[in-house]
Parts: sequence; structure tokens; C-alpha cells
Amino acid sequence: MKKSSKNLPLRSGVGVALLNKDNKIFVAKRIDNPKNFWQMPQGGINKKEDSLSAAFRELEEETSVKNVKLIKELDGYFTYELPTHLLGKIWKGRFRGQKMKWFLMEFLGNDEEININTKYPEFLEWKWVDLNEISNLVVDFKLDVYKDIKQKIKEILIKRF
Repeated sequence: MKKSSKNLPLRSGVGVALLNKDNKIFVAKRIDNPKNFWQMPQGGINKKEDSLSAAFRELEEETSVKNVKLIKELDGYFTYELPTHLLGKIWKGRFRGQKMKWFLMEFLGNDEEININTKYPEFLEWKWVDLNEISNLVVDFKLDVYKDIKQKIKEILIKRF
């Protein structure tokens, strides 16, 4: 008997909105998505790992970036559900979507530090974009998450400067 997707749990995950000195956001194009969709670094939380440690680990695993400073943990959790055509294909079919904790970090290094050709590469290319662009670049099922993140970052940046 096949499990209903509604019975599947949400995967616990983290994401990093990485700002450079010009307040541009890091985005990268995934290897497994041939269309022109971009995303910020994100991934799952390992057992016995807290959200912030997972965020630093995922950022380094995906981009090789270590030289960062935490600006703020974004309030609340951000969730999305996978579209039907991806259920059973992503995460070995164990999850129906993600519940994520996001962090805003400042990149203290220079662009030469960024290397997406990692041990297990996830991205084809990367770039810095204006904050307002992130919701124009993301895959449809993550759109609401990226709109919410964009709004929260704007509020933080207004208070910061």
C-alpha cells in the first residue's frame, strides 16, 4: 500500500541568505534543474546538529565559503510543499516538503573564496543579485518562502543602516 503524501513529514532544513559588501544576495543555479531557476544555499539538518551549525556547514559544503558573520536568525520557520511530480523523487521519497530556519549572513571574504566545484557539487554557476530579484529567480514551489525571506531581510536592513 502506497503512502499518501499528506502522511509524509516535512524535512527539517536551513537556508542562508548571504549578503556581500554591496548588499547583494548570493544565488546559484542547481545542477539538477536545467531551467533558469536560482536559489540561495540551503539543505537539511543532520542528527544532533543545531540549525545554525547546519547553516554554516551547508554554506561551506555548497560554496566553500567560511568567511562570514551572522547578522540575524530570521524569525519563525518557512515551509513549502513539493509539487506532485516531485513527490517520491526528492529526498528518496521520505518527505513532502521542508520546514526551514533561515539565517542572514554577511560575506566577509572576496569572490575568489567562492568555489561551487565542491566534493559533491550542487550548482552550475553563481552570481550576486539585488534582494528584490530573488523572488523572480526561484522555482515556483519555493516562491512564497522567498517572498517572505525577502520581506524579513528588508526589515532587518532598514534597522541596520
